[in-house]
Amino acid sequence: MTDLTNLTVAEIRDGHRAGDFSAVEVAEAFNANVAGAKALNAFIVETPEHAIAAAKQADADRAAGTLKPLSGVPIGMKDLFATNGVQTTAASHMLEGFVPRYESTVSQKLWDAGAGMLGKLNLDQFAMGSSNETSYFGNVISPWRRKDGGNAPLAPGGSSGGSSSAIAARLCPAATGTDTGGSIRQPAAFTGISGIKPTYGRCSRWGIVAFASSLDQAGPMARDVRDCAIMLENMAGFDPKDATSLNLPVPDWEAALSSDLKGKTVGIPKEYRLEGIDPDIDAMWDAGIAMLKDAGAEVVEISLPHTRYALPAYYIIAPAEASSNLARYDGVRYGLRDLPQGAGLQDMYAATRADGFGPEVKRRIMIGTYVLSAGFYDAYYTQAQKVRTLISRDFSTAFETCDVILAPTAPSAAFGLGEKTADPLSMYLNDVFAVPASLAGLPAMSVPAALNREGLPLGLQIIGNAFDEQGVLNAGLAIEKRAGFTARAERWW
Repeated sequence: MTDLTNLTVAEIRDGHRAGDFSAVEVAEAFNANVAGAKALNAFIVETPEHAIAAAKQADADRAAGTLKPLSGVPIGMKDLFATNGVQTTAASHMLEGFVPRYESTVSQKLWDAGAGMLGKLNLDQFAMGSSNETSYFGNVISPWRRKDGGNAPLAPGGSSGGSSSAIAARLCPAATGTDTGGSIRQPAAFTGISGIKPTYGRCSRWGIVAFASSLDQAGPMARDVRDCAIMLENMAGFDPKDATSLNLPVPDWEAALSSDLKGKTVGIPKEYRLEGIDPDIDAMWDAGIAMLKDAGAEVVEISLPHTRYALPAYYIIAPAEASSNLARYDGVRYGLRDLPQGAGLQDMYAATRADGFGPEVKRRIMIGTYVLSAGFYDAYYTQAQKVRTLISRDFSTAFETCDVILAPTAPSAAFGLGEKTADPLSMYLNDVFAVPASLAGLPAMSVPAALNREGLPLGLQIIGNAFDEQGVLNAGLAIEKRAGFTARAERWW
């Protein structure tokens, strides 16, 4: 019998509709994989009963002829999305035990579309990190191993490392992620899966634990481009509860998928050719250029001159917004409360925040508070916002001569757990290729394109103009078809 956990979202959807298997069989198969993969630490909370209930409804809907777009498809939910009646922690001690009485807009859309939830996925605490090592609930471990590197555990990327690890290990066919500065794309690249960050505002932020409000954007992660298109269609849409939500119709991205790029122009940013970059990354990039030419696209060199300032600007803007957003965690209204004997209000604030936040979150709050302080606001925060505007203008100029931009997703393959934790600046550099699109609010996608010399996945990134998710998905599909990436992690867990 076919291993149902090897099927994609599209294959599960279509096979269930055709009566090849029941939704309950699919849910039970994935529930079993989740239960048997504790070593990966991908899930904070498992919800097998949610997946089974949705599956039973899907089977009933099939019998009644009232199937929904995601009927029969169980998914993982990043534990940054509020889920009614299910613990939502943002992987923090601060929110440990917090059970919302409301549902995030994105998760509600997915449940309305017929999906079931296998559980809440681990992440970097409050989505702050690039390796999923800052979670209060322990590191997520990638299912991948270096070809000749023994059993040293690898980072699955971050912050959506639970999502990437679970999909790569066949614990779920797809999952939600959030991307503030690359947190969908970088973990997708590290684990050999696909993930897309849509245009800022395509997916509602309502009910998502906030990190940096002008950057945070939900998006799907899945095994392939088609699945990302299917998931995104059922996540996107206008939400009056989110003031930054785009009041635009949701296109039928799956139906319009095409790997034929005739008449399209692909830009190659010369500033992304970094000195000392891993030669495997450069080789993959050159191979990707050849793939898109083979798909019919014209390739031109472009310039994004302010790229070199993107990372420092991001690490001023994002911590500043984090400092503001995380001020709400004070021990008064919800979440953790530390009240030492004889303590006053200020003592409670201090004790709660000292205990509830991890080192990386504290670091970013302190940076953000500093750059927003009276003496430094104009020198740092205002200047960073000006740089952000210049970066957006660079992209606008580039898109006058090209339709999409091709670049690496990350400067390296997955690194070992613990390799970069002592050097935050080295960790932050993992976002060097991903951050510019985030600052400009543009759609961007990572697709797996090659294995490096150590047998680890490498991802190519496609960046599109605002609202052109279709162009991004189509270019991603062109690479997917030509790269023929079918490698998967050998089971050790």
